[in-house]
Amino acid sequence: MQGLDVTLNIIGWLLKATLESSVPLVLAALGGMFSERSGVVNIGLEGMMLLAAASGAAGSFLTGNPWIGLLFGVGAGAGLAVIHAVISVKYKGNHIVSGTGILLFAAGASTLMLQVIWGRPGTSDRVPTIPDVGFSGASDVPLLGPVLEGVSPIVYGMFVIAIICWYVLYKTPFGLRLRAAGEDPSTLDTAGVNVETMRYIGVILSGVLAGLAGAYLSISFQPRFSKGMTSGRGFIALAALIFGNWTPIGCLLAGIFFGFLDGLTFAVQIIPELSFLQPYNNFIFMLPFVLVVVALAVIRKSVPPKAVGVPYEKETKG
Repeated sequence: MQGLDVTLNIIGWLLKATLESSVPLVLAALGGMFSERSGVVNIGLEGMMLLAAASGAAGSFLTGNPWIGLLFGVGAGAGLAVIHAVISVKYKGNHIVSGTGILLFAAGASTLMLQVIWGRPGTSDRVPTIPDVGFSGASDVPLLGPVLEGVSPIVYGMFVIAIICWYVLYKTPFGLRLRAAGEDPSTLDTAGVNVETMRYIGVILSGVLAGLAGAYLSISFQPRFSKGMTSGRGFIALAALIFGNWTPIGCLLAGIFFGFLDGLTFAVQIIPELSFLQPYNNFIFMLPFVLVVVALAVIRKSVPPKAVGVPYEKETKG
């Protein structure tokens, strides 16, 4: 029985690490889903997450309130999304170039914030964090004990947000219009719905969710901001989006899968029974990126929205 208890405890801690690591991937993937479903490619998710992480940490540090820091992070992500939407939708600029520009801007701005607020370019001071949600006596619950003992409320919120996204996308008139903007914008325009407005909303929603993902990293996942702390998670989220076939549940499951690989690197460091894997930790850390490349190379069933990345020119009557 003791061996079984140890095994269940290891699985429980690995489950906790998986869920905590999945949050930024799932939220950013859901954000990318709204943008691309509306017809706008958003490879700037990494940049939105990065600036949101810096802004969230700064807001939490300066106000002493992590919830205000969370709002700072969401606002930063939304602000960059507005810029991306203006360039991509209003001025019909290249979506990839715009997203790359946002990433480069975020990298520079976040480093500047470290220097201005904390006086060094590497890592911030410890900031107030969002308290975990736990249940008394939960440690005795088999398998789920480590999770129920205490995780960020945003971990639970991840599942709620995914369900809300599914409902909004498939069960509301707004969701139908958003999908039409990315599939058949001319028909949507004929129906009297402004295509550009729907695309603006889709991109801004992506910034809000990417901002929440980034802020989670610096004021919940870790109690500080460090330079480049997103570590490519925005790009993994894009892969999860494609892997999940641009659907909310698909994004959730794909994000959890990549989160498992990410969480395994943390679990190896804190679970003594997994210490035998430590010599291979660098390889484990590399696995999500390797599988991203493999997944994108072999996936054939994922079909993007037909009009994604295509600027819409309103038809005029001659």
